[in-house]
Amino acid sequence: MSKAFVKENEQDDDLEFGVPEIPAGVKNYMTPQGHQRMKDEFLHLMDVERPEIVNIVHWAASNGDRSENGDYIYGKRRLREIDRRIRFLTKRLDIAEVVDPRIHHGNDQVFFGATVTYENQQGEEVTITIVGVDEFDPLAGKISWVSPVARALTKARTGDTIVLRTPAGMDELTIIDVQYPE
Repeated sequence: MSKAFVKENEQDDDLEFGVPEIPAGVKNYMTPQGHQRMKDEFLHLMDVERPEIVNIVHWAASNGDRSENGDYIYGKRRLREIDRRIRFLTKRLDIAEVVDPRIHHGNDQVFFGATVTYENQQGEEVTITIVGVDEFDPLAGKISWVSPVARALTKARTGDTIVLRTPAGMDELTIIDVQYPE
């Protein structure tokens, strides 16, 4: 069957980009910085990359035989990738709810956007920032607000000890510090 007749599934966009799906009935919370980054990427794809690739494909198509024309074949493939990413970004930006964590500055309770330092049962100190689903970066200490750790920490205060269920069993986390940007 030709690829032209294969229907692409929109949920495949989420999986392809390595971003977890947003739970049904839940808003797509984002920090202002994360929202701006996605908007910038969207505009770059629309205004710079896509027009360049369209010109390359147009030029390659004018050269004649498309079946063995690498510029045409790879250009069309890249165009599909760009269009898929644009669809994904449009969908996510449309449902985005921008939450500025600065409104909680000086608060010791954990909410979206908080940078939390906690200690686990092994005595290890961990610092994480609770961000949107599209912004998470575990290597940089940014976890999604829908993650089990973030959900367990939400609404707790400095000094509280919360219980977190993990695959290895129960773990107790003691909140040492909660900070928000100024």
